[in-house]
Amino acid sequence: MSRTALRICPLCEATCGLVLTVDDGTVTRARGDRDDVFSKGFVCPKGAAFPEVDSDPDRLRTPLVRVDGELREATWEEAFDAVAAGLRGVVERHGPHAVGVVLGNPNVHTMAGALYPPLLVGGLGTHSLFTASTVDQMPKHVSSGLLFGDANLIPVPDLDRTDHLLLIGANPLESNGSLCTAPDFPGRLKALKARGGTLTVVDPRRTRTARLADRHLAVRPGTDALLLAAIARTLLDENLVDLGDAAPHIEGVAELSDALAGFTPEAVADACDVDADVIRTLARDLAAAPTAAVYARIGSCTVPHGTLASWLVDVLNALTGNLDRPGGALFPQAATDRTPRPAGPGRGFALGRWHSRVSRHPEAKGELPLSALAEEIDTPTEEGAPVRAVVAVAANPVLSAPDGDRLDKVLASLDFMVSVDPYLNETSRHAHVVLPPPPPAQSPHHDFAFNTLAVRNQVRYTRPAVPLEPGRMAETEILARLVLAATGMHGADPAAVDDLVIRQTLGKAVGEPHSPVHGRDPQELAALLTGDNGPERRLDMMLRLGPYGDGFGADPDGLTLEKLLAHPHGIDLGPLRPRLPQPLKTRSGKVELLPAPIAADLPRLRAALQERPAGLVLVGRRHLRSNNSWLHNVPALTGGSNRCTLHLHPDDAARLGVADGQPVRIKGAGGEVTVPAEVTDAVRRGVVSLPHGWGHDRPGTRTRHASVNPGVNVNQLLDGSLLDPLSGNAVLNGVPVEVSPERAEQPETLTVLT
Repeated sequence: MSRTALRICPLCEATCGLVLTVDDGTVTRARGDRDDVFSKGFVCPKGAAFPEVDSDPDRLRTPLVRVDGELREATWEEAFDAVAAGLRGVVERHGPHAVGVVLGNPNVHTMAGALYPPLLVGGLGTHSLFTASTVDQMPKHVSSGLLFGDANLIPVPDLDRTDHLLLIGANPLESNGSLCTAPDFPGRLKALKARGGTLTVVDPRRTRTARLADRHLAVRPGTDALLLAAIARTLLDENLVDLGDAAPHIEGVAELSDALAGFTPEAVADACDVDADVIRTLARDLAAAPTAAVYARIGSCTVPHGTLASWLVDVLNALTGNLDRPGGALFPQAATDRTPRPAGPGRGFALGRWHSRVSRHPEAKGELPLSALAEEIDTPTEEGAPVRAVVAVAANPVLSAPDGDRLDKVLASLDFMVSVDPYLNETSRHAHVVLPPPPPAQSPHHDFAFNTLAVRNQVRYTRPAVPLEPGRMAETEILARLVLAATGMHGADPAAVDDLVIRQTLGKAVGEPHSPVHGRDPQELAALLTGDNGPERRLDMMLRLGPYGDGFGADPDGLTLEKLLAHPHGIDLGPLRPRLPQPLKTRSGKVELLPAPIAADLPRLRAALQERPAGLVLVGRRHLRSNNSWLHNVPALTGGSNRCTLHLHPDDAARLGVADGQPVRIKGAGGEVTVPAEVTDAVRRGVVSLPHGWGHDRPGTRTRHASVNPGVNVNQLLDGSLLDPLSGNAVLNGVPVEVSPERAEQPETLTVLT
């Protein structure tokens, strides 16, 4: 029997609506949902391959428990018994910080990943939290925290109304967008150009996005902050600064002018390899545009000055009057955001509240650098116990963190490890217990994180498209039981976790004067919640308390879960709109353009004016059919142009004696790999590019298709020592490498970029 079901795609940040065809309980087709209020029918190859992702035969169906050194199938009860014994034993012997929690990128693509990991970390009381953020976007969180007082308050470009878009280190035609949730990003960029707007792309590669641009600047990798500083300096020197309507809410322009002294276009031109006149033109065009937005992504985050680059993006938006302005960069308002509080000073954002045990890296946003995980496990110090247990939730750091070989070895030395993962992959193969979540069609979906980054305010929720198979456990229940097992409450009803959150949230809400439920009875409010289970009741609570909510009856037209379920294609909540000063949480209650930690890091950027790479430097790349290491086991999403090859410029290939398709050896500080060369002028001279997420050749995994063409792990070229000091983010781009033909006796030695 054939039927259709709706599902929000969980395979990238675009969050497109899908219409699934279900035949006898199996998803057989996926197409774009034309009635979806946000994506309007758009679908990319990943979304179209949803059926293959959902039915991958290598997905684990039952828990695995290690017995006599081997992972064997077990019951859920046996698995959680082992988890409780393993984790509590480590806590009792070594304390809570000896348990490391590692959260991977897929967490933000599931409801369970949003609702339960914070409870796990808080319940354990561990400071040993490591996530994919510190190999990706942590610089943006830190810069937003310092500027706006809230690390999650990130302005996004108003794509549908801007007249001028400056993209830096971003390739949304391949990534579908990131920290900017926008279904059909390509169509939105084409619409920008069709209405007479301007698209400028700054990237060392001529990406698909760069080919669409009116202007492409092939900047030298790692110099984004210098380029942005020179643009800001030009705006200040030429009296082009106009803060617009946000002016009353911004402080620090005069101090900023002093701090950026010396970063003139002439001073940075040679370091960036961009002509000074071109830099001035960029600044003048931004200032002259009716509206403009500056947007930067992973290429500008995963570099030595990632936080400074992220900060300068919003400095430019502010100086040109485009911060919090339609057509500029605005702050989305998600339906599940907390009840808006009155504008005024907040608690601010602090860095370094604790430090890593070995290298003394400061925490950022409660996290330690993922690059430090291996040393936190294998290096003893006088201060505290090493990490002796790891809880990995949807994480594969052996491939995603620098120096995977070292991490591979130390994970095998742990007293205990549990992985929540649908696959036995390069990381989960080390676990003592593997807890497999069901396929995405058997899970509900609401985008808690990505709606806070969406280019249009909207809300959507889809229930499971197909029921749980016998023997499966819902991902929400898996993580709720994991919370109980890790915090000494093993055996309790998992619904107790959701009930506790509801009691605590409502208890706090009734005591807040600005809350719509101030002074009411929390138990009465809890009884009004609807939903088939704890997660749905929590969603209903967040919707009711949120900025569009009914306030538990205070606004009959407000949002509830029941109303959302009555609109299966979603509810449009309108375009982004100005919100300052309400969301600011800085101690001043204003946008603080020159926070002290930023000012203290500027001398390091000034020193970079004298740095030049003497040889080849490495950058990463994305492919439309990939998402990190997730999807290489799906035949429909591999092959063709989605291959693990080293891109290098024809001039560099000729100098090194490398032919197209020839195996080449790449050597970095962390190791070396051999991969086929792909000679192309899509990269600038002096730059080579290798994609992220490959390296599926380790024994003991169960990803058969991925192992046929495993590729190589680009992060093995890194030793983890290069970090952006403010955010702890790994430096993955602009790193020095040596490249030689595989059979060359002596590789060409190239000077390190410092």
